Amino acid sequence: MKYEKSDVERRMDGAVESLKGDLSGLRTGRANTSLLDPVVVEVYGAMMPLNQVATVSAPEPRMLAVQVWDKTNVSAVEKGITKANLGLNPMTDGQTVRLPMPDLNEERRKELAKLAGEYGEKAKIAIRNVRRDANEALKEDEKKKEISEDDRKRLEDEVQKLTDSHVSDVDSAVDKKVQEILTQ
Repeated sequence: MKYEKSDVERRMDGAVESLKGDLSGLRTGRANTSLLDPVVVEVYGAMMPLNQVATVSAPEPRMLAVQVWDKTNVSAVEKGITKANLGLNPMTDGQTVRLPMPDLNEERRKELAKLAGEYGEKAKIAIRNVRRDANEALKEDEKKKEISEDDRKRLEDEVQKLTDSHVSDVDSAVDKKVQEILTQ
């Protein structure tokens, strides 16, 4: 295993991106089309992502609209949304399924904020694991006499700076999401 800065950065960036995806799935009081990203629908005998059978939009701040392309799939889309267990009540209007965003009570907001923190902690653990792997690779390279002790220490500092930077990105993403959850 050889140390490569680009690989370390790519893996740490992946942890941050994964966190952002997790956070976008947390429901705040506002309508957000990414809320329906995990929804799969059974159509034509196969399971398909919702975005392959309909267009999702947010015509109002507290309403999502799902425009189903084939009217024979409307009930399947409704079922898929209900099965996704997002706490949304689909209302059908022709080929459009409307999803009003229910208000979040204080207790639910706190649960969601806590969950955002847990997602952040998982991302930080992933980043620290990448740091550990990189440092082990550096020690291995030093043992094989591919780099000097000074190079290893310098590169370990570089890895630590990358780690600090990515952990800071995680903290700011989580803080932003928690603010969004608590202030609606």
